[in-house]
Amino acid sequence: MTFLKLDDMKTELSGSHAGASISETSAVDTMNDIVMAGNKSKGGRPYFLEDPAVERVLNISMAIAADLAVLHERLDTIERLLEARGHLSRKDIEAFVPDDSVAEERQTWHARFSARILRIIQQEVEAVAMPENNVPMRTIADEINEM
Repeated sequence: MTFLKLDDMKTELSGSHAGASISETSAVDTMNDIVMAGNKSKGGRPYFLEDPAVERVLNISMAIAADLAVLHERLDTIERLLEARGHLSRKDIEAFVPDDSVAEERQTWHARFSARILRIIQQEVEAVAMPENNVPMRTIADEINEM
């Protein structure tokens, strides 16, 4: 395991880390994050779907999707830096701040990505809310085949 020295850096943290400071090695922070991932709020967990197992799978899927979105932004940063400079370092990647155009482009990607992931839920909500608009799956398939 590799440890990153933070050279006596002290920073006040917010949220669930409130009152703590950045430790001298990333291993301690990593361990805190692992321990905190198991924390639960007081009271029962609210479920919004009929089957709690389905909701658990949805929560896992959304966590993976969030990580994928972060990786997408990081890859976008790497590609932009390589295109602009021909080389890069981890420091370059961490210091990158997208301009307004890039930020808007990324926001559009996030909106489309979220819509694709949640499409089935959105369609089910719409089907219940507006049953008169429901189209048989065979009709949709035929329309796609005609394209």
